Amino acid sequence: MRLATLQDGGRDGTLVVVRGDAQSCAKVPGVATLQAALDDWERALPTLRAAADRLERGEGQPLRLADLTCPLPRAYEWVDGSAFLSHVRLVRRARGVEIPPTLTTDPLVYQGGSGTLLGPRDPIPLLSPDWGLDFEAEICAILGDVPIGTRAAEAAPHVRLLCLANDVTLRNLVPNELAKGFGFFQSKPATAFSPFAVTPDELGDAWRDGRVHLPVQVSHNGVVVGTCDAGEMHFSFFELVAHIARTRAFTAGTILGSGTVSNEDPARGISCLVERRMREQLESGTARTPYLAVGDTVRIEMGDTFGAIEQKVVPA
Repeated sequence: MRLATLQDGGRDGTLVVVRGDAQSCAKVPGVATLQAALDDWERALPTLRAAADRLERGEGQPLRLADLTCPLPRAYEWVDGSAFLSHVRLVRRARGVEIPPTLTTDPLVYQGGSGTLLGPRDPIPLLSPDWGLDFEAEICAILGDVPIGTRAAEAAPHVRLLCLANDVTLRNLVPNELAKGFGFFQSKPATAFSPFAVTPDELGDAWRDGRVHLPVQVSHNGVVVGTCDAGEMHFSFFELVAHIARTRAFTAGTILGSGTVSNEDPARGISCLVERRMREQLESGTARTPYLAVGDTVRIEMGDTFGAIEQKVVPA
């Protein structure tokens, strides 16, 4: 089942169920927003599925992708991991930063801003080209209520939906922030999300062991630069849930990111520009690829499952 949010009805938009061909949608009686559905998922789910059944019978209203914002225009929490270790190793090696000894056993996560999130076609504002604007293609899980102490073996029912994200980073602001020992803040502007969030069963066999076993295709200025396999995720979403819930509970409407999708095989390409720059630096001593500039475009997709994130960089 595919869910989306229309850009009407106030800050949180209006929830719709989307037909499989993405040509029509239906509002859900008694469930105004996606957050409302997540807050009472067990009660809302039969109503959502009934709306999906009506759509397959030809009912519903035409869907215009331009009318959609991100599934959760604002979320209670946005927690992002770094579960693809090839990305971590590559970036740290090129920067001359030591690899943590717990890299393979203890996930890296940071807390991002969730009060203002971008829709799939919202522009990326750039205030200064000196900040090193970069895209990052990710998979995300939208969670239901997660009790404190949830273990990985118990985490599957808490993953309600899956979507894609462009976790934008200002690379040149990262080193000074991390040097303070207090993590990311200014280097992480608003994140954009795919138009559709889907229930895990929508992915069939591609959703297994807490991972999405499909390629993420990334295009920069109309040229495909990466088709990285998201199944190469070292820590599964179930393990990430267990990690973040070790010391506190999370409320329904929390978004949990996989981190930049990255593969050991360089032939798969990239999901962010910094990886290409780091490979260039390791090979020749100089990073030649520029970061994003005003006028550049980014497209992130996984077939037609989640719809595409299509963004253009504009002056802030």
